Amino acid sequence: MTQTARRQQWMAVLARASHREIEALLAQAGPLPGHELLKAPETGTVMVEGRAGGAGRRFNLGEVTVTRCVVRLENGAMGFSYALGRDGAKARLAAVAEALLQGEDEAGPLRSGVAAIAKGQQAARELASRKAAATKVDFFTLVRGA
Repeated sequence: MTQTARRQQWMAVLARASHREIEALLAQAGPLPGHELLKAPETGTVMVEGRAGGAGRRFNLGEVTVTRCVVRLENGAMGFSYALGRDGAKARLAAVAEALLQGEDEAGPLRSGVAAIAKGQQAARELASRKAAATKVDFFTLVRGA
């Protein structure tokens, strides 16, 4: 897996993680490193697209609120984050975590923490999918006297 793909993966996990999960992740790394805000947390809206049946034509579903942030650590690493909602503190912490993850090796505590958060997110998706599948109704028609 390329560095870009790994980075996309952990950025996606951080974007879906809660504020508490990111705080707990950073607590594993010790005190928060010194960092400079290159782009302070700012909130805006993004148009979300949907697809009929998950594979049909695209359509505009609506707008969602997103907060983004960019930081630079003392060592020069830059971290980026996007998070749904208006939680600027979460976006800042996610950007710091993203910058720290770039300089960490594969077996580091932050990477294993992100992997644990990803497993929890996957389990939640599977549970939601199983609940939705349990409500599925198969319709069929009977032809009488044909």
